[in-house]
Amino acid sequence: MRHNKKKGMKLGTDASHTKAMKKSLVRALFENDRIKTIDVRAKAIRADVDKVITWAKKGDVASRRLAIAKVGDKDIVREVFEKAAQGMWADRNGGYTRIMKLGPRKGDAAEIVIMELVTEPVKAKAKKAAPKAAKVTKVAEAPVEEPKAEEAPAEEATEESAE
Repeated sequence: MRHNKKKGMKLGTDASHTKAMKKSLVRALFENDRIKTIDVRAKAIRADVDKVITWAKKGDVASRRLAIAKVGDKDIVREVFEKAAQGMWADRNGGYTRIMKLGPRKGDAAEIVIMELVTEPVKAKAKKAAPKAAKVTKVAEAPVEEPKAEEAPAEEATEESAE
């Protein structure tokens, strides 16, 4: 039983250093729109970035204060709130970040990734067509009457030649 387990990843440091590192990475991501870091750190800050953008979409004073506490820079928070007010993430309900893997680092084989903010609008999914099995049964049920139609002209031709 692990009673007092703290939420989140420790990232190999003590709690104060982990908190400072996450705040620094979130700040760098909002400043540059793209950062290069290790996979574990990117996954650790993904939730924090999503929270800040959700607060920015809400746009009230309490949300702004929470975002300033999370990021630590009023100017960056102001820019994020302005982007959200302009509708950058208006049609998106989550998933504001993208993580693309680059491969292992040469020194210690840590997985290096590029983490970036998603700015393009959401594409609507295409509607699925009807199941193929239903189409096959409809085709099989239709009777074929083509031979009868061919026999009738042949009979007319023989009658005309007899006259």
